[in-house]
Amino acid sequence: MIMRAIVIGVQNDRLFVLDIENRQRVVVITRRARRFRPGNFVRIEFDGIMTNSMPPQIYAQRISLISWNNIWCDFC
Repeated sequence: MIMRAIVIGVQNDRLFVLDIENRQRVVVITRRARRFRPGNFVRIEFDGIMTNSMPPQIYAQRISLISWNNIWCDFC
């Protein structure tokens, strides 16, 4: 699955994002969290599994930094 989101927080191995589609806060587990900054617009590929916790958590398979028009840089 794919999620488009805005980064709202960064910790060692996780991002806190706001899912653009459903305006839900989500924790994204990724070893490369420190490459991103609050305000980044990202495209997150994950296996479709989201925990039933609050906030829900997903494991990123790939995260791409997106400009507001095009994808311009890949991470993970």
